[in-house]
Amino acid sequence: MTKLKNMAFAALAAIAISSCDEDTMTVGSSLTNETDKLHLTTAVFDVPSRSVISGPVLAGGSDCYLGRVRDPETGSVVVSEFTTQLHVLEQTVFPTEDNIFQADTNYTKQVSMADSCEIIMILGSSFKKQDELTPMKMRTHELLKPIRENQKFYSDYDPVKLGLLRNDAGSLHEPTNFTYQNLTSNDTMRAKSSYVEHIRVALNRPYTDRHGVTYNNYGSYIIRQYFDHPDYFRNSYSFADSVCPGFFFEMTDGLGFHSKITDLSLCVYYRYKDNDTTKSVYNLFAGTKEVLQTTRITNDTAAIRRLAEAPSEQGHTYLKSPAGLYTELTLPVNQIMGDTIVNGRHEYLHANDSLRAAKVVLYRLNNDTVDYRALSTPSNILLVQKDSLNAFFESNKIPDSKTSYYTTFATKTNSYTFSNISNLITNLWNMKQKGMKAENVDSETWEQRHPNWNKLLLVPVSFITSGSSTSTTITSVENDMSLTSTRLEGGPMTDHPIQVSVVYAK
Repeated sequence: MTKLKNMAFAALAAIAISSCDEDTMTVGSSLTNETDKLHLTTAVFDVPSRSVISGPVLAGGSDCYLGRVRDPETGSVVVSEFTTQLHVLEQTVFPTEDNIFQADTNYTKQVSMADSCEIIMILGSSFKKQDELTPMKMRTHELLKPIRENQKFYSDYDPVKLGLLRNDAGSLHEPTNFTYQNLTSNDTMRAKSSYVEHIRVALNRPYTDRHGVTYNNYGSYIIRQYFDHPDYFRNSYSFADSVCPGFFFEMTDGLGFHSKITDLSLCVYYRYKDNDTTKSVYNLFAGTKEVLQTTRITNDTAAIRRLAEAPSEQGHTYLKSPAGLYTELTLPVNQIMGDTIVNGRHEYLHANDSLRAAKVVLYRLNNDTVDYRALSTPSNILLVQKDSLNAFFESNKIPDSKTSYYTTFATKTNSYTFSNISNLITNLWNMKQKGMKAENVDSETWEQRHPNWNKLLLVPVSFITSGSSTSTTITSVENDMSLTSTRLEGGPMTDHPIQVSVVYAK
């Protein structure tokens, strides 16, 4: 019984190696003794790496960004724009129509009137403090039809070419001038602890709907639809189909603003009589995670390619978002499994070994620029098979620690660490063996047919989590649409390649 307990403990200890920060080369014989049957050995292998252009990325997500900035690394202008639909609460109500203040319109009767209407965008932290007063210009376009959840848009989509915008004589195309610091707010308001920076898009010009009816502003159109067609407001789908398909926010001028849009709402302001009292109120329709939002990225692909392929940049690799650069790793699966040729035949030195742990540490190189506009370091990265990248995001997958992994940047060590990717290595090896058998070919032929079989990508991502302060679960993984960039040790021409440290057990 003591013998079995010792063996069980040794096995558990070997598995626990994956959670240790200690270099795997320092563990092994210390976990077992000579009387145990479990024998551990270690090895270290180089992992070739290079920068690759990401190309357009899946645009649908919960985070939207707006801005126009110059990337100090490439010198190119990066533009973020987005579309959003609006969310209708099931309890959305207006007061009795007769009590709302009214005005004459093209209708044959007096109709309820909104005093004003606006879109309010709540901004995240500023891109750079030095640019918070930079004048910017944008234009808000009305969509012709809602974007469906089953439609897949990548970050290079063009709303005009796709026919997403309404462009008849009465359509809405509202220009807005703004700065990150909203100077239209007075000092008293800005001094409040609850104050947040925001952009206001006024929709107070006369508006003509798709049926040719004109209203004094967009808010009056919303109110009229509510009383004429209350069923249009029963849920967000009906609202998007019949009342408001959504909006596209286009950057038209300025350079230096870029921000996450943390909240967005359409506000309809109106007055109504409550007995002998006149009350001023508003109804709110939010652009939230419950409705579809898509970010559009305009980036200079040629400038990114020059950065990735320049000879001086081959001593490291890049991680860059949005829609910028990934780092590609070529995992030495054959070497890890001990694939060697003896007398003209493949033999596997570790065929009877169990791969217990495989650790990869990616060290970040510090910025060598003093430009205050230098981009921040990606917080989270995904490790995924190259040929599975698009399917991962389109199928809304989450890292499973078998075929995909994630990690977070560690400021203390200036690195990203994947503690144990042994399952991935084993899966890739088994995939190759099954593929060779199914296709009845040798190792070299199969690899020629499947050149990406051991290629992995490091991708900047953002997460959505659920749970409590003590326990959280990842529920969604999305492409990082924020402005980030960093360099990693490695690359085609380097004296410090990325390495994988492995532990075998017999």
